[in-house]
Amino acid sequence: MTRTRRMNADEVERILERYGFALISQKGSHRKWRNLDRQLQVIVPYHKGRDLPIGTLRNIMVGADIPENEWKTE
Repeated sequence: MTRTRRMNADEVERILERYGFALISQKGSHRKWRNLDRQLQVIVPYHKGRDLPIGTLRNIMVGADIPENEWKTE
């Protein structure tokens, strides 16, 4: 059974960068990441050092079309 890994915003943003996303803007604690080639956009709430809630993390990764092996564990 695979489980969602706990990650903070810094870890999520590093994965997004590897998949061609670029930081477009920030409003308060929310950062907008966009991949122009694939016409995808996600919002990452940024709270230094705190893990993202599992549902939020899953929504970001599915919305960004990131393969499950990047954000799930065995």
